[in-house]
Amino acid sequence: MLKTYLLWAIFGVSALLLVVILLRQRIAFQWFGSLCLNVAFAAFLLYIINLLAPYTHLALPMNVTTVGTVSVLGVPGLLMLGALKLWIV
Repeated sequence: MLKTYLLWAIFGVSALLLVVILLRQRIAFQWFGSLCLNVAFAAFLLYIINLLAPYTHLALPMNVTTVGTVSVLGVPGLLMLGALKLWIV
């Protein structure tokens, strides 16, 4: 039990130090802004796809996995998820 708390404490301190080091550098803010923009764009694209679902019969769930995939891969990732949804279901 003590070992578990010790490991969580080490993890928490190291995560806090990592955040402090990242936020001290100016490029971290640009990276964070770009990441937030990609996530917002991905969520917007998934929302549009789900808004058109009654017409296209294609509904993609909006969860962490799909938003992350579309954030990283962009529109080709969205097309890949749509193709997988049509192919598997």
